[in-house]
Amino acid sequence: MSTRFLALFVLILACASAPTRAQDVAAPFDADLQRLAEILGGLHYLRGICGANEGNKWRNEMQALIDAETPSGERRTRMIAGFNRGYNGFQQTYRSCTPAATVAIRRYIEEGAKISRDLTARYAN
Repeated sequence: MSTRFLALFVLILACASAPTRAQDVAAPFDADLQRLAEILGGLHYLRGICGANEGNKWRNEMQALIDAETPSGERRTRMIAGFNRGYNGFQQTYRSCTPAATVAIRRYIEEGAKISRDLTARYAN
């Protein structure tokens, strides 16, 4: 499931980033990208405490999102804040991997995949 999520994520980045580079205004999909950033932050924390041995995989995905979108100013700040919000929210709740943390991981991967599919369907050519 996560491989498909990542493939869709990369496709979204490739298709959706070009129109927003011309000017740093809110794109119609910014709310979805911010939510995706929050999901990536949550996964970065949760997968780490649950022993996934993925290192900075989810942080790197966030960096790829920022690199593809090349946001500046307020858009960049909002995307980074979303990642940090996702990370910090789970850091305050979970100190170790629990069954609830495992459920959260599964749900976040599913939600991230759905956002990716929806954005691809809506904005890809």
